[in-house]
Amino acid sequence: MKGPIIAPPECLEGTIEQVVYYNPDNGYTVCRFALEEGRQFTIIGTFPPLSPGEVLRVSGRWEMNPRFGQQLRVESFIPILPSSVKGIEKFLSSGLVRGIGPVLARRIVKKFGEKTIEVISEHPDRILEVEGVGEVKLKEIKKSWTENQHIRDLIIFLQEHNVSTSIATKVYRQYGEKSFQVLKRNPYQLCLDIWGIGFKTADQIALKLGLDPASAERVKAFILYLLEKGTEQGHVFSYQDELEQSCREELGVEEDKARSALDDLSRYKLVVAEKAGERTAVYLPHLYEAQENVARSLLELDSLPSPALPSDAEKTISEVERELGLQFSPRQREAIQECFRRKILVITGGPGTGKTTIVRAVVAVFDGWGRQVLLAAPTGRAAKRLAEATRKEAKTIHRILEYNPKQGRFKRNERHPLRGDALVIDESSMVDLLLMNSLLKAVPSGMRLILVGDKDQLPSVGPGNLLHDIIASGRVGVVTLDEIFRQAQGSLIVQNAHRVNQGLGLIYPPREDRDADFYFIHHEDEDKSFQTIMSLCCFNIPQKLGVPALSLHIQVISPMYKGKCGVDNLNVELQARLNPRSDGLKVGNREFRVRDKVMHIRNNYEKEVFNGDIGLVVHVDKTNFRLLVDFDGRQVGFEKDDLNDITPAYAVSVHKSQGSEYQAVVMPLLTQHYILLQRNLFYTALTRAKKLSVVVGSYKALYIAIKNDKPVRRNGLLMEKLVRGFPSLLHRP
Repeated sequence: MKGPIIAPPECLEGTIEQVVYYNPDNGYTVCRFALEEGRQFTIIGTFPPLSPGEVLRVSGRWEMNPRFGQQLRVESFIPILPSSVKGIEKFLSSGLVRGIGPVLARRIVKKFGEKTIEVISEHPDRILEVEGVGEVKLKEIKKSWTENQHIRDLIIFLQEHNVSTSIATKVYRQYGEKSFQVLKRNPYQLCLDIWGIGFKTADQIALKLGLDPASAERVKAFILYLLEKGTEQGHVFSYQDELEQSCREELGVEEDKARSALDDLSRYKLVVAEKAGERTAVYLPHLYEAQENVARSLLELDSLPSPALPSDAEKTISEVERELGLQFSPRQREAIQECFRRKILVITGGPGTGKTTIVRAVVAVFDGWGRQVLLAAPTGRAAKRLAEATRKEAKTIHRILEYNPKQGRFKRNERHPLRGDALVIDESSMVDLLLMNSLLKAVPSGMRLILVGDKDQLPSVGPGNLLHDIIASGRVGVVTLDEIFRQAQGSLIVQNAHRVNQGLGLIYPPREDRDADFYFIHHEDEDKSFQTIMSLCCFNIPQKLGVPALSLHIQVISPMYKGKCGVDNLNVELQARLNPRSDGLKVGNREFRVRDKVMHIRNNYEKEVFNGDIGLVVHVDKTNFRLLVDFDGRQVGFEKDDLNDITPAYAVSVHKSQGSEYQAVVMPLLTQHYILLQRNLFYTALTRAKKLSVVVGSYKALYIAIKNDKPVRRNGLLMEKLVRGFPSLLHRP
């Protein structure tokens, strides 16, 4: 019996008229495509970001879509340059070539006609003959034109090896003109350098380019990839025996080959190995150095004598107490005094224990003495709250260290340290190992360092468990605040947070108490929990607090992404109810609409938007796939290539909520979330709420979350290194 007849691919040349849909996650695109004789149809396939006016030679097969009719599914394509005057003008007007807009495109084409492409490619300096083009504009046009030529060549090269054009775009964005060199020398470099390309993708490219599956390069790349993946889970190092086991299971190589690869990596200083008890710890070099430097810097700073206090310290503290209209508890007074006695002090405690009051007092005392205090926090939101509490300028740590995005480093360091008498870091549980290393390099010997935070919250997203390890080492001064103050004693949020921390049950408000700030709504069923969450966010909470339902004041925080009460589905459903517009920009399985609440999920130092920043969409450009988002009064634009960095934020994960505070928090807690029902996770979500916290779910899930006090262990040796110390410090005269 004969198989089905498969039509041969059809090869056509035409112009992109309109980009109907684009998914930056995988490059899937739907376009209206016009042939030279005027015929138009839809093409679908995987492309880099396209713009109207681009000319493509496409090869694909026709198919009939029951909803959209006949369309061409593109299997391969080649970007080409237009030849007709009309096509050239449209191409140059598309915005693809930076520096040329519609008006200038018309002038250039009018000047050079059909030879325009030849002039730009071979004699670009002649563009100076066109009105409105100066040296600066010419430089911009030449650079953009060269980039487009390189990416065309790269797409063609990778297509010959069956590698998608979305990957080609990412490769060129990372390496530019060196793309071919990197691909031919070591394709595995892609998974280390390019966000969104994992080992499997790089491995696929390498094998298609002809690399031996049993090559040592492949094993070494896999080990480096595993170490990078480990840092994403918060580990500072990975154990050698676990790395060897992964090589055996996933690559099918024997133990001796994995060990030989590790030896090679160590020899070329691409990894560092050291004994960790009976096992061997394997580090990426920058993490090993960071851990060594942090341990040494903390011990060195703590060993230095603290600058002498003015003789009237006690009197000044009492004056500040009166000025602030407060009465310090003995423990608070001790913490304030310790800030002046020690070079390093950690102040830790849960909500309502007075951490902010102590910071306010310390700042006021230093002000009274004419001394300078620097205030910083890991996130913009935390820095803003610190500034509001102290009425003093507070910055993010990156800003206070003067991060230079072009150079990829901090201006402030051991050669150019910070200036001031004390540095206060709030929300220090969120500071990871690498950021702490950069911070300590910039702290001069005469400066005091005060770390303020809640050790029981989730650790940093980045590698390490800094605050916990510093406290557990016992090598620096620590003041633990455990008294809940009168103004916080009436808050069930505060009381329950402390009870959760102690592994105790919750306190529920009386049924008739409509003014309580905490509620637990019992539902065993996920569907009922979901419906309750919808009602709470759309009606009940906005009415109770007198705030708009669509605002930054109400936040759903879920332990998981999947499921009906997971982050992903809650975002879709809340958007449909709170912002049911029909003019959104579709990006993959997401849709962005004006007034949407969105979150930035990576640090972008050039735009000055950071992981976890939440804003509102104020403008959508569907034609060019652009968004304008308002972050705390500052509007930031996002192009096609940036849209992977934006996600809906009607619901967020617990980790993404760190460092934030909201008027109201709603949290689903169900047995379906079993894998993430942990005490510190629940505690962190609970303490994000200022005025109202509502937990929706089952008693069993609640019990599991409160009793499970075994957070996932992070591989790191900072505590041990602090305890052990360094010989050069132990024998300091």
